[in-house]
Amino acid sequence: MSIELKSAKEIEAIRVSSQMAAETLLIVGDQLRAGMTTDDINTIVHDDTLRRGATPSPLNYKGFPKSVCTSVNHIVCHGIPSAQVLKNGDIINVDVTTFFNGFHGDTSATFFIGTPSPSARHVTEICRKALDLGIAEVKDGARFGDIGAAIQQYVEASGCSVVRDFVGHGIGRRFHEPPQVKHYGRRGTGERMRAGMVFTIEPMVNEGGWEIEVDERDRWTVTTADRSLSAQFEHTIVVTKSGCEILTERKRPLRLSESVPAVFAS
Repeated sequence: MSIELKSAKEIEAIRVSSQMAAETLLIVGDQLRAGMTTDDINTIVHDDTLRRGATPSPLNYKGFPKSVCTSVNHIVCHGIPSAQVLKNGDIINVDVTTFFNGFHGDTSATFFIGTPSPSARHVTEICRKALDLGIAEVKDGARFGDIGAAIQQYVEASGCSVVRDFVGHGIGRRFHEPPQVKHYGRRGTGERMRAGMVFTIEPMVNEGGWEIEVDERDRWTVTTADRSLSAQFEHTIVVTKSGCEILTERKRPLRLSESVPAVFAS
């Protein structure tokens, strides 16, 4: 299937959904604390999404039972909210996708619960920077391999690894559509980006090896094979003639993620 070029009207609709998702993620950050459960996060996301007149894209998507993915410590992605209690030192990725007026917007971030360990700080900040480097490669005429190469080179030079089994994706009227956006690869390879393409970049970075395992019981929860820590950040991007626009760009720093100067004072 070819990569769809979105019209200005469609891009505006995705922008609206994306901003809703970004705002919901900000609200999650405002309320996160040790002692709450990942099910509490699900309630926050579900209620806030409905309040906006939208629906949570993950809910019942291919059987997914909740409204948000919550991935703690060595869970790479697709963590199912539950009675799990967050504790001091945990890191958690919260992945919010909002469906509004026929279009999806998708974003995620990794948060610190309390004071993170040096390794948790390291893998999280490497992943945050990797997303920025990937976005910096997006422009009309560039190749998708350029995104993956920039991310992989930085992550591996920093002593971490990039997950291979899960990638970014096109988004619009469908939650997932072409292209697949790999977070590893070689420059000058892959299809060319064109203005009007809308997709996510969402590197998953592991402290240890890149290999993963899928829980055989729920068939959703993805963990690092070596049980090392994993972090993820995600934005929805549109390619423009002059570069790109981050449709899920937030209007203020994320509490417990971007706005944690005291954590890094040591």
